[in-house]
Amino acid sequence: MRTATYFFIFLNLSLALFEEPAVYPLPFLATSVLEVLCLLVFLGRLTHFAKVTLHNVFWKDTKNICIMVAILLSLTDLAIYGALRLYDVRSIRWSRIVRPIFLINFAESRQIRRAFRSIRNTLPEITYVFLLFMFSLLIFSLMALKLFGERNLQTAEGLPYFRNYLDIVFDLYVLVTTANSPDVMMPAFDFSSWYALFFITFVIVNTYIFMSLFLAVVYNNYKKHLKVMPG
Repeated sequence: MRTATYFFIFLNLSLALFEEPAVYPLPFLATSVLEVLCLLVFLGRLTHFAKVTLHNVFWKDTKNICIMVAILLSLTDLAIYGALRLYDVRSIRWSRIVRPIFLINFAESRQIRRAFRSIRNTLPEITYVFLLFMFSLLIFSLMALKLFGERNLQTAEGLPYFRNYLDIVFDLYVLVTTANSPDVMMPAFDFSSWYALFFITFVIVNTYIFMSLFLAVVYNNYKKHLKVMPG
């Protein structure tokens, strides 16, 4: 039963690859039949679980309620989407966001549920580190605006360089991952090589210090909650 449940959960989640807009598009009839099959299996598994569980216990378990609501929402969305297609009305399959509920809430998914709860309980405790990181990013972005905004510099594509505060925040956020390094600093470096010190300082503070600190806080708190979290 566990293997079958996991198989149909995986099949249900994989439908996103074949539904419009899709990586490998399949006809709507094929994906809808597969989805209905998965939902029937989930409903059968839930019915079987209800028969071997005390009535009061079954209905007090929020996991079972979540699965039933997810099945109802999925069927409703599928019916609405299919009806709109008959009239050539374009719509969106909004019920896709509820599909991970099946992965988390079935009784067989105890370890996944523990991991999910650990992540959820870890989030409040890493908020302060994240806020400090965002504060540092905003301050460096403001410094960059003051340093380069009035120099009339341009990028290699001829676009204004570091003149819009929100664009600066985004570019420096990407720089934390070093994905746009050293391209992001080349206009300033070509103007004066001393400006490289600003970007070096930014990378040291935010990439090497804050990201390491952020990772350590996430890991330690996640491990702590994972140890004490019941199934």
